[in-house]
Amino acid sequence: MRSTLTLMIVLLTLNASSQDRQATDRHFWYTLETSASPDKIWRVWTDVARWKDWDTGLKDAEMEGDFQLGQKGVIISLEGRKSTFEVVAYAEGSSYTYKTRLPLGSLYVKRYLTSENGKTLFTHEVWFKGLTKGIFAKAFGGKFRKMLPQVLENVKQLAESS
Repeated sequence: MRSTLTLMIVLLTLNASSQDRQATDRHFWYTLETSASPDKIWRVWTDVARWKDWDTGLKDAEMEGDFQLGQKGVIISLEGRKSTFEVVAYAEGSSYTYKTRLPLGSLYVKRYLTSENGKTLFTHEVWFKGLTKGIFAKAFGGKFRKMLPQVLENVKQLAESS
């Protein structure tokens, strides 16, 4: 009886910590389904000058040149914080990741999509890395995480109406 109880406690603890790792303010994501084609989502996602139209946390964004691996741009938060970002992973038409440097750390944003049976699933994933990941996750992660459903809904509406 005692060993069964101990095993149950261990399993509950493992399950709880597993759920915490699935979505925390340090690493989180949100996925939506749309009838818009993958191309339409891709065009919305890679038109940096229009990010402010759907990302509720941005005042502005810009990038010179084509959206591609190694390309750099600038984002400006609603509060006026200016940050440089760099595209660090890129698969034309299906996914990209950009990185913003933070003091002793980084913020990563990955956007990816798939299509099946006439529906497109698209995901926006965010995570913090580095020595200061906990500090930045505490300062910004919760806010970003709460915005994400509306941000993706805005992308969906733009893609479906184009």
